[in-house]
Amino acid sequence: MSKKSNKKTADQMINIGIIGAGGRMGRMLIEAVQDNPQTTLSAAIEREGSSLVGADAGEVASIERLNIKIVDDLVAVIDDIDVLIDFSLPDATEQNMQICAEHKVAMVIGTTGFNEQQEQVLTEASKHIPIVYAGNYSTGVNLSLKLLAMAAKAFGDEADVEVIEAHHKHKIDAPSGTAYMMAEAVAQARGQDLKEVAVYGREGQTGARTQGEIGIHAIRGGEIIGDHTVMFIADGEVVEITHRARARMTFAAGAVRAATWIIEQKAGQYNMQDVLGLND
Repeated sequence: MSKKSNKKTADQMINIGIIGAGGRMGRMLIEAVQDNPQTTLSAAIEREGSSLVGADAGEVASIERLNIKIVDDLVAVIDDIDVLIDFSLPDATEQNMQICAEHKVAMVIGTTGFNEQQEQVLTEASKHIPIVYAGNYSTGVNLSLKLLAMAAKAFGDEADVEVIEAHHKHKIDAPSGTAYMMAEAVAQARGQDLKEVAVYGREGQTGARTQGEIGIHAIRGGEIIGDHTVMFIADGEVVEITHRARARMTFAAGAVRAATWIIEQKAGQYNMQDVLGLND
């Protein structure tokens, strides 16, 4: 078992591994890693059977040739990685967390849709390695979370809250991880348990809206990168806090920024607001 430390000095390059390197987000992450002066791509991993296995990661990302071949086995390259960035699927990420915990490799996770068992794997892995786990790595979204908490505290129970999110037609989970983050920010600020007050869409004879519930709605279509609006609907006024993503590179650059931060942290679970210093 590898016993490597995740500590790097300021003048050392951070070796980044990327899961799903051939996917839409993976290609963006490769470019973002190479654009960041503190990081370099050291490993690119795809699923077993992918036609991209063996291809040069830089060429797949449409940048210069990097002489890093895409592989289908994380364990085979784990010792080359300081931080693994994983924006894949819950089952794959679950396995990757266990591998990284065993080999003492820090992680940045953007996978959404974890079940309770996978959340437990995350909790256990974070006892051994530092992990940034966030549903969204954009600076704007994480600033929005602070604004949502402020609004929720100011309005209290005097405003009804509805969360509306829209994404491209290819997204396979709903609501989005960001929508959950926003709803959770409101619930926590009001002293609520989101599981007890969340209402997902409405249909049929729903009855009158109950005080304190948080409506969450998902829209899917076209190539929308990610739009999120939270409405605070009070008697006589409505406040809307909206974030619209216009480029996926925003998320990729944020994830790489998280990787440069997490390398200096002790074992534990962190979020993007920790990275940005918004939790200080």
